[in-house]
This record gives sequence, structure tokens and C-alpha cells, in this order.
Amino acid sequence: MASLLTPAERAQVLASLDGWTDAEGRDAIVKTFIFKDFSAAFAFMTRVAMMAEKMNHHPEWFNVYNTVDVVLATHDAGGVTGLDVKLANFMNLITQD
Repeated sequence: MASLLTPAERAQVLASLDGWTDAEGRDAIVKTFIFKDFSAAFAFMTRVAMMAEKMNHHPEWFNVYNTVDVVLATHDAGGVTGLDVKLANFMNLITQD
């Protein structure tokens, strides 16, 4: 099982993860992605879904038209772990393409 990030690790990670913030009221990180249209948002979700399956680590997300709201936490560990950081970095990377 993945280990929870320490408060210091979490602060360092959030400082380096563009656009990600602490979730209010729970041990998770969040970000809203906005795309040019629904197709771009859906393509993003498809790419993330493929990576999430490889990692066996799945995001919580909500999509309306061109917007994807993402919440990342490792449920088995009860909060944010390195798995969440890896998936968040991947999401940021593919939106820079």
C-alpha cells in the first residue's frame, strides 16, 4: 500500500504541481481543467483513464461540456500519496501537448 505524504512532502508537491490545491474538508488534491470543447475534454479523460488503468489508481472526476473537475486521493491509504502526485503530473503533462 502507498504511504501518505507527510505535511512537508505535501507542501513541496503542491508548490510544484501547477494548478493543484488541497481539497476542502478532506485529504485530497483538486484541480479544474478547462478545454476548448467537449471533444478535447473527453480526449483528456480517455488518456487519463488509460494511465489510471495501468497504475490501478483511478481519479474522482466530474465532466460538464469542456470542464473536468478532478479529485485525487488514495482511498486505501486515506489521503494523498505518491500515486496521486504521479497521476497529477501526468494530467498536467498531457494538457501541455
